[in-house]
Amino acid sequence: MAGLSEIASAAGVSVSTVSRVLNRRAGVNHETRQRVLAALAELPHTSRGVAALGRTGVVGLLVPELSNPVFPAFAEALETRAARAGFSCVLCNTRSSEPDSLGEEQYVGMLLARGVTGMIFVSPGIANVSPARRTARSAYYHQLVNDGVRVVFVNGGVPSADIPDVAVDEQLAGYLATRHLLDLGHRHIGFVSGPARSLPSRLKHAGWATALEEEGLAARPALVSHAPYGAGGGARALGELLDREPVTAVICSSDHMALGAIRECHRRGVSVPDQLSVIGFDDSPLADYCTPPLTTLAQPIAEMARAAVEELAARLDPDAGAQPVGAHTRIFRPRLVVRESTAPLR
Repeated sequence: MAGLSEIASAAGVSVSTVSRVLNRRAGVNHETRQRVLAALAELPHTSRGVAALGRTGVVGLLVPELSNPVFPAFAEALETRAARAGFSCVLCNTRSSEPDSLGEEQYVGMLLARGVTGMIFVSPGIANVSPARRTARSAYYHQLVNDGVRVVFVNGGVPSADIPDVAVDEQLAGYLATRHLLDLGHRHIGFVSGPARSLPSRLKHAGWATALEEEGLAARPALVSHAPYGAGGGARALGELLDREPVTAVICSSDHMALGAIRECHRRGVSVPDQLSVIGFDDSPLADYCTPPLTTLAQPIAEMARAAVEELAARLDPDAGAQPVGAHTRIFRPRLVVRESTAPLR
C-alpha cells in the first residue's frame, strides 16, 4: 500500500479515494479523480512500488483500443499464452473515449502501485507520435527500464531503450500489398493511410513506395490520403482520394480502415472489386465476413503473443540463462490472404 499512500499524499486525498479511482468505482467527483490521475502520472516510478515488481504474478496488458478487432485478438492471444506461463493479466485500454478514462502513463502508474510483475504494450504510445516527439516520449520508457520495470513491446519499439520489441514487418506488408495489386495489372494504386505521424503507417508507406518505384511508377503524395484509424477514417480518406485521383486500387493501413473504405465505395456506387480493388492489413476476425470478403495481410498474432510472453518471462528470470541482452526486435513476416476484394484490372 506504500504506493497508494504516496499517490494519496500527492493528490491530497485518502488512500481509499485513490483505491476507488484505480478500481474505476463510483463516488469520486470529476475534479478529485483528475487530481489523483495527475498525481499518478507525475510521481517518479521509483515511488510507486517498483520494489514489489515480480512478486505478484500479474502482468499488465496495455492495448490502445478495443473497437478495432485486432487489439482484442492480441489481448486474447497474450492472455492465453500468459496463463500457460503462470501469469494472470490486467487489461488496460489506454485510449478509451469514455470520460475520466486513464491514459497510458496513468495505467502504468496504477499497475506499478499494484506491484505487477511486468507489462506488455501493444502498439505503445510512442508508435503514434510525430518523429519530433519520439525522443521525448522514448525518455519515458527509458525511465521505466531504469527503474527496474520489465517491459515488452508488440509493434512499436524504442531502439535506444533496453526493451525487446516483437513486431510484424510493416514495411514488407506495404510492399506485399502493393505487389499483389501490381501483379493484378493495377498501376494507379492509392494508399488509405492512418495519421501521418503514425510509425506503422509510415512503414507501410515506405513499402508501398518501394513497390511502385520498382515498376517505374511515381509514389506521388496525391495518391496518399491520411485520416484517423478506424472505419470512419477509412471512409473519409478514401472519399478524399477518389475526389482527386482516378485510382483503380487502394491499400489501407488496417482492416478497420478498409471496411470503412468499402462502405464509402458502396455509398458512391463504386463496385468492389470490379471498379476498385481494396486490400487491408491485420486479417482481423471480421475480414472474412464483410462484403466482399477482404483481401489482407495477416499478422501472425498467436506466434507474436508467444514470443512476447517468452521475452517477458526471460527478463523475469535472469537465472534461467535466456534473458535478452540489450534492446532487440523479433520481426515476423506478414502473410498475404487473398479473398474477394481484389481482382485483375478491367
